[in-house]
Amino acid sequence: MAQNATIFGPAGHSITPWEKDFFREADPLGFIVFARNIDTPDQLCRLTGALRDAVGRDAPILIDQEGGRVQRMRRPHWRDYMPALDQMEQARDPMRAQWIRNRLIAAELYDVGIDVNCAPLADLVEDATHPVLRNRLYGGDIATVVAAARTCAAAFLAGGVLPVLKHIPGYGRAAVDSHKDLPTVDAPRAALIQHDFAPFKALNDIAMGMTAHIVFADIDPDAPATTSGRMMQVIREDIGFGGLIMTDDLSMRALSGTLGERAVAAISAGCDIILHCNGDPAEMQAVAKAAGDMTPVAITRANRALAQRKPPEIIDIPSLEAEFEALLA
Repeated sequence: MAQNATIFGPAGHSITPWEKDFFREADPLGFIVFARNIDTPDQLCRLTGALRDAVGRDAPILIDQEGGRVQRMRRPHWRDYMPALDQMEQARDPMRAQWIRNRLIAAELYDVGIDVNCAPLADLVEDATHPVLRNRLYGGDIATVVAAARTCAAAFLAGGVLPVLKHIPGYGRAAVDSHKDLPTVDAPRAALIQHDFAPFKALNDIAMGMTAHIVFADIDPDAPATTSGRMMQVIREDIGFGGLIMTDDLSMRALSGTLGERAVAAISAGCDIILHCNGDPAEMQAVAKAAGDMTPVAITRANRALAQRKPPEIIDIPSLEAEFEALLA
C-alpha cells in the first residue's frame, strides 16, 4: 500500500492523541523534527519511537542538523558546531574536519532514532547570497563545494543516516530569504547550468534531494522551482538527479496559494514528496488530502533511498573529538 506523499512535523515533545490517529490514517512517508520537539535524549527517543509506532513501520525521521545556526539539537545534551563556511575557512584540513563534524552529527542523530539529515548543501557562495544562507555553505567554487558535500554525505551514510542534497537546483544567487518572500534569479540559463547547477549535477547520485523555492526567470518566469514543471525537467534531465525529491517547507512565504494548492502544484510539477513542517493540524489535513498517495515512481525512488540505511560503522568518538579540536585550533 502506498504511503501519503508527505512528510509531517509533530507539534511538541510527544505526539498527541489526535496526531497519533491522524498519522495512522494519513500514513505519511515520514516525519521531521525541530527544536520545538526536542528536550532530552530520552524524550527524543520516545518521540521518534512513537512516530514510527503511529504508522506501524520504520518510517524515516528527518531533521535539519547542519551545525551553526541551523541546528535543532543543542547543548547541554549535544555538541554545538560553528557555521560550516567558518569551519571550512578555519580548519587546517577542511575536508577531514568536514568528515569528522558530520560523522559526529550522524552519531548523535542515530542514537535518538533520527535517520535522515537535511544536508549537505551544494549551493555556491555568491556576492549576493542572502545572510540567512551564506555561512551555512561550503565555499564559492564548484570543486570545493562538491568535495565538501560529497564528504558530508559519506560521513552521514557511515553513521547510519541518509543525506538530503539541498537546495536543488541552487540557491546561492538568491538575495531574498525564501522563508519571507519569493527570490528571483535573472541569470541566463546557460550560466546557471554551467555554474549554479553544476555542483548538483556532480552530486546527482545522492538518493534524496530538496527543492529551492526560487524563480529562475530565464527558464520559468512564472513559478518557483518547487512548483515549476519546466524547472523539474531541468533537475531531472539537465542536472540528471534521479533520486527522491521533496519540497522545501510548503509553509514558507515564497510560495503562493493555499497549502492545498501548493501541494497540488508541487506534485503536478514533478516533486515526489511534500514537506510540511509547522505541525498545524488543519494544515496537515489539507496537505495530506491534496498530496495524495505517492506515485509508483516516487515509491521506487523512496525504496531505493531507504535501502541505503545501514547500521553505523564503529568509531572511536573521543579520538575523533580530539582530532576535530586539533584541526580547528
